[in-house]
Amino acid sequence: MTECGLSPACRKLLDQEEILFQNEYQKHYLAGETKGPEIGAPFLLHHPESRNAVLLIHGLMAAPFEVRQWAGYLFSKGYTVYAPRLAGHGTSAEDLATRNFEDWVDSMEKGYAILALCSEQVIVAGFSTGGGLALHQAIRHPKRYRAVISVSAPMKFSGLSSKLSEAVEFWNRAAGMLKLNSLQKPFARNHPDNPEINYHRCPIHAFNQVKALMRAVYQGLPGIAVPVLVVQGNQDPKVSPKAGKLIFDRVRIPEKQYVEVAYPLHGIVRGQIGASVFNAVNEFLSVACGLCRNCK
Repeated sequence: MTECGLSPACRKLLDQEEILFQNEYQKHYLAGETKGPEIGAPFLLHHPESRNAVLLIHGLMAAPFEVRQWAGYLFSKGYTVYAPRLAGHGTSAEDLATRNFEDWVDSMEKGYAILALCSEQVIVAGFSTGGGLALHQAIRHPKRYRAVISVSAPMKFSGLSSKLSEAVEFWNRAAGMLKLNSLQKPFARNHPDNPEINYHRCPIHAFNQVKALMRAVYQGLPGIAVPVLVVQGNQDPKVSPKAGKLIFDRVRIPEKQYVEVAYPLHGIVRGQIGASVFNAVNEFLSVACGLCRNCK
């Protein structure tokens, strides 16, 4: 964490988020499921001389480390970057199963408060569910952000099983009321691209919260008033390849850009494929937002 030149108020907020993570990590730790604390901890990369910052959001069942490579790239271009930990992440799937998407929004609000104390302009960006949350922030706060970047936001899922999740959660509640707990199915198996980061169990409730989030985002997309970059993998097996265009077409502001990435997996912000996404982000911020290379 690079904290040179931070104000006491900013350091205080950073410390609060670190303590919150440590407490929740200990409380919800599950052997065999919980990753190392370096995976789940929120982090700040601070450029003391930069006016511009990026609030960078990880995806569902992941953790801040998922966007660490992306953050490093942005930092190399002169941006201050803060990657908050979304509530219920970096701990265990049991923890995530108790959270609603407004809890994740609250995590982002805390992240913005940190960046507002050490920068003049904030861009909000995210991957997967983080991309949906980034759009949600731009909708909720139309004058707060300089731009919004959404990568693989789950506006539409692939596969039939995703359509049954609400029915499964309804059954889980009914079975609980009838004390038929053995018949409940609170989790589904997850096959992550990054098993060293992600949970291997997906809480049905959390998945449905993503769908609720994206319904709210869909309704609000026409109201986004800042430049928008939408990036989508054209062979994504988890989020429908059509999702990016659904988002892009519904945004009305002229300062919008759509980039399609050829890749057969969902995770496109890590490894070699990440370079394609990062370069598109850099070009968008340089051209659409008029931010210079060193962002000062």
